[in-house]
Amino acid sequence: MQRFIYSVSELTEKIKEALETEFYNVDLRGEVSNFKRHSSGHLYFTLKDESAQLSAIIWRSVAQRLSFAMEDGLELLVKGHVEVYAPSGRYQLICDSAKPVGEGFLQQEFARLVEKLRLQGLFEEYHKQPLPRLPETIGVITSPTGAVIQDIRSILQRRYAAATVVLYPVRVQGEGAAEELIQAIKFFNALTPHSSLPKPDVLIVARGGGSLEDLWAFNDERLAREIYRSKIPIISAVGHETDFTIADFVADVRAGTPSMAAELVAPPSDQLLDSIQTTLRELSALLLADVERKALEIDAVVGSYAFNQPRRDIETALQRLDYAMERIERGLTEKFNARATAVRAALQTLDALGHERILKRGFALAFKNGSLVRSVNEIQRNDDIELKFFDGVVKLTAR
Repeated sequence: MQRFIYSVSELTEKIKEALETEFYNVDLRGEVSNFKRHSSGHLYFTLKDESAQLSAIIWRSVAQRLSFAMEDGLELLVKGHVEVYAPSGRYQLICDSAKPVGEGFLQQEFARLVEKLRLQGLFEEYHKQPLPRLPETIGVITSPTGAVIQDIRSILQRRYAAATVVLYPVRVQGEGAAEELIQAIKFFNALTPHSSLPKPDVLIVARGGGSLEDLWAFNDERLAREIYRSKIPIISAVGHETDFTIADFVADVRAGTPSMAAELVAPPSDQLLDSIQTTLRELSALLLADVERKALEIDAVVGSYAFNQPRRDIETALQRLDYAMERIERGLTEKFNARATAVRAALQTLDALGHERILKRGFALAFKNGSLVRSVNEIQRNDDIELKFFDGVVKLTAR
């Protein structure tokens, strides 16, 4: 049996058809090497891992939309399709999109953004606002679940229960987290005295620890600028003490942990009490000194004739006023007693004229169908009649 013999072109075409059909839409992660930007604007490079490598291309139309600088050593996540380049007999990946991943790129981007914002003055100390000494309302921007909000609330309840805590729940990592953080800061700053919520005196932006990628929302340039614009002082409490984010640099105060942020805005109750007592003692001493000074001034005036003569006139007028008040009170009392006597007499007269008194003298009232009978003409034969005496009722039938 004779075997079919392919030409090179025919076999390449078969391979091309199989590969391009099977791997038309793939996601691939790898490290960039042998990067070259062609004069045409196309990007040529190799994607590799520990044991394999693959040629890749990003056409100029896609390259123009990239938001990062391509370079060797960068780890990429790409979407694309496999093509076979027949003239050289090799397959390659055509990338339809690409984005950097991994700690290396994030560290480079972090350093680049820190330098950019530093040069623009966003980290300058003169712009940072002082924290309020005794905030009445504390705004907290963090996830509504987890240990962070519980720790903050627990510390504030123990150290400074008088404060009102208002939580704005947000996502603290992943897609959309930066936007929610920005919206929370805008919301609190937009509150007015007429709003349903009190406007916070200080804000805490917080989340727990994590990797650089987990904390990346707090390195967002838009968030940094929103923190800078805030009229409310902001404490950044992101991650652990060894973690630093751009939000930490631009915030008015950085706290190593969310718990430390809560302690910064909440003076201990015993310290607060000592401060109040000290203030009261100082006010008391100032008041006493002022009273003693005024007393000396009064004594000097009272000892003079110019003061004593008007005082005697005032005392005489006050005594006359007392006598007049006594006469008025006596007159009012007499009139009240006279009116009370007249009222009691009227009540006795009304009582004597009441029908109950009349019934007791031997009279009776006749009722028909519940209505008082005033004339015999109102009664017909066989009508039911009730006679009410002072001590009871008798039912009769008219004949």
